[in-house]
Amino acid sequence: MDAISSLGTNHVLSGFSPFSQVNQSKSKLSPVMSLDLKEHAMVSTDFTNQTLTAFSSSSVTPAKTSSIGMSRGTRWWEKSTNQNMIEIQSANHLVDSLLNAGDRLVVLDFYSPGCGGCKSLHPKICQLAESNPNVIFLKVNQEELRTMCHGLNVHVLPFFKLYRGAEGKVCSFSCTIATINKFKKALDKHGSERCSLGPAKGLDEKELATLASVGELKMNLNSFTMHQASNNGYKTEEQYQTML
Repeated sequence: MDAISSLGTNHVLSGFSPFSQVNQSKSKLSPVMSLDLKEHAMVSTDFTNQTLTAFSSSSVTPAKTSSIGMSRGTRWWEKSTNQNMIEIQSANHLVDSLLNAGDRLVVLDFYSPGCGGCKSLHPKICQLAESNPNVIFLKVNQEELRTMCHGLNVHVLPFFKLYRGAEGKVCSFSCTIATINKFKKALDKHGSERCSLGPAKGLDEKELATLASVGELKMNLNSFTMHQASNNGYKTEEQYQTML
């Protein structure tokens, strides 16, 4: 990932949209507010043995963000008919989706409606999703899930994290239209067919701990640790700790 903090204040990084810059440009239109994630029901998404179903935007309570005033025709981030592109609704939804992905490659696509680089890249991401139907693309709207994104150490957009099966996170990076080959190479490297190495790991314990500490997860860390342990075939905490 490019080191954004090393750039001077008079330099502009083409294609990337830091959160602070996006928020300042949008603050005159409408205040940005965080969603109350705990009011949303968690949607269980099991990708292992069934066909993916895209979530309808109408099932999500509209957030009071800078994108709320946009008409349907300008909501570019919703323009996708690919069934393997899923909009994440909460931290719990993200954790559940990763754990139920089996050995399939999962791409977390962090974006913001006000990010010009994200908008330019979106059609290419849709094309890659269409040509890689076995890869799951989980879209994360930074405007609506700001606290979760911060907890996952995402500070520049567009940004991507790739997870696969028992390995958990395999890579993370930011890219633009000009560096889209970086994305394609990551798909080729981590998305090839292989024998399953075991149940999906999902987020690592540090990421889970951070999300739990800021109140983004409905379950406590011990519950999620045991959920991961059970998912990997360890029925008791003692068995799981022995494995570790």
